[in-house]
Amino acid sequence: MPPARPLSLVTGASAGIGAAFARDLAARGYDLVLTARRVERLEALAQELRDQHKASVTVLAADLADPAAVRQLCEALDARGLKVDWLINNAGYGVPGTFEAVAWPVHEAFIRVLMTAPAELAWQLLPGMRERGYGRIVNVASLAGHVPGSAGHTLYAASKAYLIKFSQSLALENRHLGVNVCALCPGFTWSEFHDVTGTRQLMNKLPGFMWQTAEAVVREGYEAVECGEVVRVTGGVNRFIKAMMKLLPDRLTLWLSARESKRYRDLGEVA
Repeated sequence: MPPARPLSLVTGASAGIGAAFARDLAARGYDLVLTARRVERLEALAQELRDQHKASVTVLAADLADPAAVRQLCEALDARGLKVDWLINNAGYGVPGTFEAVAWPVHEAFIRVLMTAPAELAWQLLPGMRERGYGRIVNVASLAGHVPGSAGHTLYAASKAYLIKFSQSLALENRHLGVNVCALCPGFTWSEFHDVTGTRQLMNKLPGFMWQTAEAVVREGYEAVECGEVVRVTGGVNRFIKAMMKLLPDRLTLWLSARESKRYRDLGEVA
């Protein structure tokens, strides 16, 4: 049985889907632990949630690219006696450019934030969820994990495909113990993601019907994990794209990916 006020840890909570998850869960009566690098934004969001929803909100700054970050985060939770019922693995970003044009430490940090940290957080927090017989884990993946990889942003689709497969295995291992795991797979979402990666001008060429709000993505994610759905692709357009990619021959889908990469990816070299 869930506690009266479940506690949710949201990574990458300072903006976008992470902030939308925090607002949605607080409105539903959840308490929160918010983590990201930008403390000022987290503190502002935490105060908003306290004022509007009377939620108990703890802010713990962390840079998940740091190999010690997850351990330190979990130690901080233990020191405060906080038992996490919901884990929202949302932290993420993109790295523009082709693979060889980007310095390896940049790729290494990306892999740690998008792949290693979500797995380590789940490993750290799962025992408590299993023991209490209740838990929810949402790994924010992407439609990109279901379609062929693209030129540019080389590791992005690969990291999201990893999160999907990881979520599937984790769900099978834990659902009989009251722990639901879901890979949430949005497509293009209105947020600052593309501003940070410097691709906003390219993204603005996409038609409006391709986009969802972060709030709409979060509503689908909450519904999916609560009903035990293991993978949720959000939005009818994105579900159609996924279905079509399954039906088309691999050579054709790779050709389409190559064409779209030239139109919507930053392929310029990055020092």
